[in-house]
Amino acid sequence: MADNKEKPIVDTNMQSQIDRASILIEALPYIRKLRGQTIVIKYGGNAMVNEDLKQSVMDDIMLLKYIGINPILVHGGGPDINNMLNKMNIESHFVNGLRYTDEDTMRVAQMVLIGKTNKEIVSNLNSKGAKAIGICGIDGNLIEAEKMTKDSLGNDIDVGFVGKITKINVKVIQMLANDEYIPVIAPIGVGKDGESYNINADTVAAEVAIALNAEKLMTLTDIAGVMAKDENGENYLLSQLCEDDIHKYINDGTITGGMIPKVTGCLDTVSRGVKRAHIIDGRIPHSLLLELFTAKGIGTMIVKERKV
Repeated sequence: MADNKEKPIVDTNMQSQIDRASILIEALPYIRKLRGQTIVIKYGGNAMVNEDLKQSVMDDIMLLKYIGINPILVHGGGPDINNMLNKMNIESHFVNGLRYTDEDTMRVAQMVLIGKTNKEIVSNLNSKGAKAIGICGIDGNLIEAEKMTKDSLGNDIDVGFVGKITKINVKVIQMLANDEYIPVIAPIGVGKDGESYNINADTVAAEVAIALNAEKLMTLTDIAGVMAKDENGENYLLSQLCEDDIHKYINDGTITGGMIPKVTGCLDTVSRGVKRAHIIDGRIPHSLLLELFTAKGIGTMIVKERKV
């Protein structure tokens, strides 16, 4: 017998609500898989400068914590450091592209990263109902470091108080993350004699992810991801790369310039135990959620080996 009941009228408003529910359903398997896992997020670029994007990232991180994922946030602070150095009339100079960090610059970097940038992020998260705690590498000897004496090619270099990580002591992070807190880490390391070192935030995030055996390392950048060109010369996003892909694209010139250290750094991370590394566009609102909880994602995911 035919069903004579009239179908409900679905107007634009109702369809919008249905679409939102569909998005939640799409996210469900990813939430289930990631629940209880650790994700290290390197926070930098325009997402730290633009106020709307800043709030979007904070909302994403808070949501991750609420649904049972353990986000660990590692932040940079280059623009804030530059502004303070300019205000104090401290001139910057660079050696092979690295900022030489003398005692005055180190004091400013430490003051800004720990006393300003870190606390602003913590305050922002806490104002949204999260429980964030700011720490740096000095706390509990979290990041042990020594003076950097070699560049990436193995050549001798002197860049002052710029550090090379020798050890990550994860106990403090684990105590916080396994409870109800979100650790927010400033990239300052400590030497064996108590001296402070400025360390690249990407490097800190990678080493923290490795030490924690994290499920994912996510790097927020100001680019869409790793790009290539099709037969018509149009750019397109490489959504997934494995070790063989990376070597191929570096050799044929697809991956060049500043993207090489980003990609090889991610490859090193997954080679040392992190399951996935992601380079995503932090200029897109809610980029973390789009990459984590949608089938298509938005950035480039790097894995050690591509599954057949």
